[in-house]
Amino acid sequence: MWITAAFVTMLSFGINNTIFKWSTARHLSKVHIQFFFYLVAFLVTLGYGVMAGELEFNFLAMVLGGLIGILNANGNIQMSRAFEKGPASLTSPLVGANAIFPILGAAIIFHEQISLLQWLGIVFILGSAIMIQYSPGSNRGTEYGPWLFRVILAILSFGILGILMKTTSYLQISSLNTLICIYGGGSIYLGINSIREKEHWQRTEANIGSIVGLISVIGYSCYFYALHEGTASIIFPIVSLNCLVVILAGIWLFKEKIKKYQLVGIFSALLGIIFTKI
Repeated sequence: MWITAAFVTMLSFGINNTIFKWSTARHLSKVHIQFFFYLVAFLVTLGYGVMAGELEFNFLAMVLGGLIGILNANGNIQMSRAFEKGPASLTSPLVGANAIFPILGAAIIFHEQISLLQWLGIVFILGSAIMIQYSPGSNRGTEYGPWLFRVILAILSFGILGILMKTTSYLQISSLNTLICIYGGGSIYLGINSIREKEHWQRTEANIGSIVGLISVIGYSCYFYALHEGTASIIFPIVSLNCLVVILAGIWLFKEKIKKYQLVGIFSALLGIIFTKI
């Protein structure tokens, strides 16, 4: 069941990243969209918590949840900045490799037992995620110093985020209360960024952000369930395959052509998933 939850998370994140891709092409602010996405998700989870009578905030949940929300928002911002500064062909694959941090963390810190065949599957999945996102010939821009700095910040943000998420499930902190803190912390962080950047606000950003927020609630709820019930070292690489959803959506919605190396990546990802389930 936790494997299914991991796939739902992958699908949710992939749909949201596809929406981000669509909105970027229309020059909408990613910071504004994320702000509305976090705000709507915060209100939804808080409202549910009040109705269900399950609000049990504690200091640890607030700190860890708030940090996860800030790291996720910051990772997305840094990645978008990296696209503006350096080679797009390398940005996504490098940032996507962040999954290695929580995978190693789960094995070393939380002592998860992974078989050799499952490790092989993890390597296949991570390699596939990098291969699928690679875009040769799109090396626009030459600001490699600022680009590398943004890439490192994005990798660290997403990598530490994964370790903290596993930590919350390991400490058996309420998923709902952690989610509320994630969206609350992210809303505050993005609100400050929005005020500082002084970009023009558009109604479309609020509409898109609201949709992304609702999808995110589903994705993160399944994410926490999967981490609580399953093996984090397998869950993280599966979730990292959300890039596959973006690629397939690009073919269907934007009439993009799939490249041969991406096709190889898709098949190797499927092979990796089979290995992790054996």
